[in-house]
Amino acid sequence: MSAPELDLSRVLGEFKDRSESGYAMGLHIDFTTPAYFFQSYPREWLEHYSKAGLLMNDPTVAWCFENSGSCRWSDLDDPAGVLEQAAEYGMRYGVVYATTSGGSHSMSGFARSDREFTDEEIAELVDLFEKMHVATQDQAALSPQTVAQLKKMSIMVTHPGS
Repeated sequence: MSAPELDLSRVLGEFKDRSESGYAMGLHIDFTTPAYFFQSYPREWLEHYSKAGLLMNDPTVAWCFENSGSCRWSDLDDPAGVLEQAAEYGMRYGVVYATTSGGSHSMSGFARSDREFTDEEIAELVDLFEKMHVATQDQAALSPQTVAQLKKMSIMVTHPGS
């Protein structure tokens, strides 16, 4: 039985609506490389993050590689101050979610500037992300059009204007 097709534009729009300061998600990570990657954090933050080499000290990434489930950023240990720096770019509050099923690991992060995510909002993000994870898991079963759309959306969301 194949996974249901998703309207990817709609789902990514819902993620943006629910996390106004942006999101990042890696689907079906093989070692450290995701099959699909979507990111809508502010461009200035992405540039700072890259130039400062923050990936190696990012507690959200470490948590997602080591765990499954969800965790608020405020509950993460952040000795390098990565989340303090994120707050300077409008990402003051956030949540991470990681899932592993069918031998595939996917992870995500969602950010807001104004307040913590509620438990209900986290549950809605988790539900949407699980649907994305399942719908894209069996890449061989995806239609060529869906694969092309995933790659195109990944570029458009992660690198606007490309």
